[in-house]
Amino acid sequence: MRGRQGNRCQYFFLQSWPRAVSVFGFAAIWLLCGAPLKAQSASFSLSSSSFSDGADIPKRFTCDGPNVSPALAWTEPPAGTKSFALLVDDPDAPAGNWNHWAIWNVPASVRSLPEGVGKSRRLPDGSQQGFNDFHKVGYNGPCPPANKPHHYHFKLYALDTLPNLKGDAGKPELERAMKGHILAQAEWTGTFHH
Repeated sequence: MRGRQGNRCQYFFLQSWPRAVSVFGFAAIWLLCGAPLKAQSASFSLSSSSFSDGADIPKRFTCDGPNVSPALAWTEPPAGTKSFALLVDDPDAPAGNWNHWAIWNVPASVRSLPEGVGKSRRLPDGSQQGFNDFHKVGYNGPCPPANKPHHYHFKLYALDTLPNLKGDAGKPELERAMKGHILAQAEWTGTFHH
């Protein structure tokens, strides 16, 4: 009797194990592949209501228009974030990577920058703006030579510190101050040509 039961169990196992493996295999694949996708969709991200990611930047935000900064918004940052910093660069510029905006010490409680941020060194919420490659404080929009489209990268950094920079600081000083303090980074890109 015991031998028969043993044979039945062996028979059941031999007949059922492929299904069991496929169920467990599916569960393992879902956990390994599905979980990161969920985490990725909930990760730190940047967006703009002013233009779509990868699309043309409207003239309003360039030297062909009022040259105001576009609206930006972002999702929840990682735990431990003490401030945000933003750099806007044009890697297609003839002179090399050209900085259009450097802003830091944006409070950790803030989740957006409105359209048309002022051009002062210190903003009412404590954010600070540095000199860009136009040698001006704040945002200066796309203004490339009339040839091919240029790409403008809006890079937002969640930092575990509040950079302490001097009055004449800009992108180089900010990048040095951020080194080793970046918890997360998000990016939004636009293009422009005359």
